[in-house]
Amino acid sequence: MNRRHFLAAGAALPFLARGAAAASGNFEITRTKSEWKAMLSAAEYRVMREEGTERAFSSPLDKENRTGTFLCKGCDLPLYSSKTKFDSGTGWPSFWQALPNAIGTKRDRKLFVVRTECHCRRCGSHLGHIFDDGPQPTGKRHCINGVSMTFRPA
Repeated sequence: MNRRHFLAAGAALPFLARGAAAASGNFEITRTKSEWKAMLSAAEYRVMREEGTERAFSSPLDKENRTGTFLCKGCDLPLYSSKTKFDSGTGWPSFWQALPNAIGTKRDRKLFVVRTECHCRRCGSHLGHIFDDGPQPTGKRHCINGVSMTFRPA
């Protein structure tokens, strides 16, 4: 098992990935807890607002290969272009770069290593994590929960 698969397996442990709140701060779009719960499914709420992780290989967006844009499910902000998507083999949609001014980041120490969490810069919804084992030109792997996004074909 390589480092990427070890981290992917660890991220899938639901008892380690629950309980934190979505990114805190001043966001352009804010909603109450009840408003978020009304607009999101239980799985979407757990991932986007409680920083959970969806089960690997469960998102249809992992195999989405059409040309288009991936948007935040919480506020429709364009996050990632299909031009930067790649198959990481981890079971989550992966990208080597976000669109300009699309995401925010913070340190995440929930697992046994320090990771970089990423969230929507407009509504604070949790998206996933960024790792240093992606392809060039950035060398980054944005490992994103599919339930945090929608896809708009070009």
